[in-house]
Amino acid sequence: MIIFNKKLLVLLIAILSLGLFLAACGGGDNEEETGGEEANGGEETGSEEGSSDGEFEEQEWRFVTEELQGEVQYEYAAEFANRIEEKTGGAITVEPLEYGALGSEVDQAQLLQQGGVELAVMSPGFTGGQVQDGQIFSLHYFFPADPELTQKVLTESEALNTDLRAKYEEHSITPLSFWTEGAMAWTSNVGIESPSDWEGLNMRVQESPLMRESYDAYGATVQSLSWGELYTALDRETVDAQENPLFFIESASFHEVQDTITISNHNNYVAMTTVNTDWFNQRTDAEKQLIEETVAEMQDWVFEEQKRQNEAGLKAIEEDTDNPTEIIELTDEQIEEFKSVAEPVHEFYRNEVEGIDPDLFDKLKGEIEEIAGE
Repeated sequence: MIIFNKKLLVLLIAILSLGLFLAACGGGDNEEETGGEEANGGEETGSEEGSSDGEFEEQEWRFVTEELQGEVQYEYAAEFANRIEEKTGGAITVEPLEYGALGSEVDQAQLLQQGGVELAVMSPGFTGGQVQDGQIFSLHYFFPADPELTQKVLTESEALNTDLRAKYEEHSITPLSFWTEGAMAWTSNVGIESPSDWEGLNMRVQESPLMRESYDAYGATVQSLSWGELYTALDRETVDAQENPLFFIESASFHEVQDTITISNHNNYVAMTTVNTDWFNQRTDAEKQLIEETVAEMQDWVFEEQKRQNEAGLKAIEEDTDNPTEIIELTDEQIEEFKSVAEPVHEFYRNEVEGIDPDLFDKLKGEIEEIAGE
């Protein structure tokens, strides 16, 4: 019996050892078939709801713009949304919102500051009363006339992307990038070819004190209006003139109620990709990197988009026989005449506007001169 029990014991040990070995081998195959839940913290690998390593939690962000579907800002937000969703495997979705969905441009800026939305494309002109240095974009003939050079300045400038960004952050707005929507043009019923043509005209401007100063130098009066009210104001001649990129003039049908367009190259329409500061600071490192990388990628994309839309807008205006519009393109001599009136406003801005940083002005001016080769 003793001999038999020993043999039986040895046999039982062998069977148990073999069973454990097979279980271990089979367990590896089973984990692979079920997505390896234990190895990945209970999350399925390759889930459509997030990245392969579960890096991003499910979230929905709102991205408000100052323009309508089909226009540059809205298309920017839609492209941004597509890229974020693709990069996160659908874990993070972004809802683009067109102008008017949440109020006027000023309403939208305030909503971002209060955390009512996470992201916004906004124009510095609508925050000029809060961030005085943001009025620098209103200076005529300060940035290069060539939108490509202006885009280079906006992308590379330390004065803007570091110094001015910090000033906006004091008001809960973090600009992640600045970009051009194209060169501005003037529309009116009189035809603007010299500074004296502005005398007696009532010009629509954004909520920027410096815009008032710029047009006052030409002899015009000014009136602040949301663009949602502008078509009716032009039609009723409550205001006589306005400025915008060509794509927007055509899209908003301003050429239908104005007889002339002056291609003046006096400025570029600058937009900012912004986020609520507190919200952004609370993002994980991975989320911050995701947002910043995507914003950086969008610089080249949006430049090509605005170029395409501005070219198409000008062509559509020229071909609109139902609403014939005279296109005036200023000569070099005419531009020099406007510059001679506009440039003293640069010094007024630097030396007289309360709350601005003269060093930021000087730094940006130097960066522009270096990039433009002046």
